[in-house]
This record gives sequence, structure tokens and C-alpha cells, in this order.
Amino acid sequence: MNGTRDGPPVDGSRTHHSPLTRAAVLAAALEIIDAGGVDRLSMRRLGDMLGRDPMALYRHAANKAAVLDGVAELIWAQLTVDTSDPDWRHQLRLIARDFRRIAVDHPHMVPLLVTHPLATPLGLRPVGTLRPLEHILSLLTKADFTGTDALHIYRALFGFLYGHVLTELQEIVERPEEPTDLLRLGLYRLPVGEFPLLRSLASELAAYDGVEELERGLDILLTGLAGPLPSGPESA
Repeated sequence: MNGTRDGPPVDGSRTHHSPLTRAAVLAAALEIIDAGGVDRLSMRRLGDMLGRDPMALYRHAANKAAVLDGVAELIWAQLTVDTSDPDWRHQLRLIARDFRRIAVDHPHMVPLLVTHPLATPLGLRPVGTLRPLEHILSLLTKADFTGTDALHIYRALFGFLYGHVLTELQEIVERPEEPTDLLRLGLYRLPVGEFPLLRSLASELAAYDGVEELERGLDILLTGLAGPLPSGPESA
């Protein structure tokens, strides 16, 4: 057999038809993660995927953590930021749509992209993961925002995007065979007296549309950002 039920096929022919490069290692690692999640990735499985002895991989990545850092850089490189766009609101909307597309295309990478950096100081993160931040700061400072305000806008945008994609990609249907939304979502378990509004919104919750929710959220966020930003926390 060339593969397993829960992983991508092993293609030893890659050994003969393409050189072993860092780009090839990271592309194969992403393929494994896309097929079965981050936990499926190992140096042994990656070597099998490439048709190489796993020891040969260490010339391109010191360990699995280094491979994951490289794959994160590979993903972030797909996020396009046009720093010359004179309409910063339009550009942020395009960035948000691009980020959602990447998340939907690579759902197993989302927890790594969202939560892993929080445990890593900025200066120790792979430089490729920081380029979108630098480019967005450049876009916003060219639009006459101060560096501090540009950073606040970046944090507000990606705080929203991280929450959005985590919400969109989670499983919300408990019993898909049930005829009513209340039963399908498992909301029947909630006490009526304590959660009347949540239970009443079963149909709206079941009709969740990631694209529409993204655009609605961006409308709210960008409308607020278009006005003057407060100088700091209001005094009590």
C-alpha cells in the first residue's frame, strides 16, 4: 500500500524526481497536517512522505518544532498586503477575506497560527510570521496613523479575525439528523427559564454563514476605526 487511511499517501518517487529542499520538506509537512492535523506530523512520517531517510530532513529543520515554524511561515506568506493601497479600509477588508480563505483551506493550522504565537515572544518568532504585521503597520502609517494607533488597529482586526475563524471552524451541530434547529444544536439541554434568548435564536445560530458574518463584523469594526481614535483609556 502507498498510504494509510488517516494520512496522505507515501510517494517515494519524489526521491528520484525532485531534490530535497526546505521548500519541499515544508510543503510535504503542510500536506500531512492538512490531511490529519498537527499531531499526525512526525519526522518519520515526513521522511516516508518524501521517500527519504528521516535523518536527511535534519539538514533542513532541526526538529518537528522547527518544521512547524516553517509551515507557519509558509501559511503567513499566503497573506497578501498591498502597502501602497490608498484606501486602508478597503485593504484591511481584503486582508481579512484572505485570512479567512487561508483558515478555511488549512483548518488544522488555525490553532497553531492563533495560539502558538501567544506563548512566543515577538523577537523569537519566525520572521516570516511577522511580515504581515510589519506590512499592515506600513499600510496604516502611510494613511497618517501613528505607529501606536496602527498597532491598536492591527490588534483589533486580528483579535476579531482569530475569534471569527475559530467560531466558524468549530463543530456546532450535535445531532444533524434532528428536524428542528433547537434539537440539532443541542439547545434543548438548556433550562428554558435561564436561557430564553439563546434558545429562541436556534434558527439564527444554525444558519451561521462564515462569509456573511465576516462582512458584518468588518462593517462594524471598520466603521468604528474610521472615526478619530481615543487617545487612551477614559478616566473614571
